[in-house]
Amino acid sequence: MKAVIVYYSFSGNTKKVSEDLAEYLKQKGEVETVELKPLDESDKFIVQAARGFRKKRARLAPVDFDLGQYDLICLGTPVWGFGPAPAMNTFLDECKGIQAKAAIVFTTYGSGAGNNKCLEYMQNILKAKGSQESKRFCIQQFKVKDKEFVLSEIKKIL
Repeated sequence: MKAVIVYYSFSGNTKKVSEDLAEYLKQKGEVETVELKPLDESDKFIVQAARGFRKKRARLAPVDFDLGQYDLICLGTPVWGFGPAPAMNTFLDECKGIQAKAAIVFTTYGSGAGNNKCLEYMQNILKAKGSQESKRFCIQQFKVKDKEFVLSEIKKIL
């Protein structure tokens, strides 16, 4: 199995979960991680959350949007304003090659408000692009450093 984990992380929480997911998936095959790097983001969280709420897109540093070479596609983002971060919105718009592919979407979040809406939004986009199936998990910000908990959530869906 060849997997890719594409994620955006503002505070490091989603990056940490991505690293734990990569470590787990390496037991099953080859794993590549891709961190989305916006070129136009603010360093203020409140500005970023407002952009997320308005479903804004970000200009990204060069990234390969073709996922055709992977068997499993994993997409991770923080929940901002009931949806994905602008960098993930851009990636979801532009990604291709996911027809008949298995997918996992995951989020990191604070209060939990909007978490399910964000996950459903991402899953719906993947389904519209032809994804075979889509599983999901989420990690609350205070549990991100609890590797045992994170791995237990990953194992539940795999």
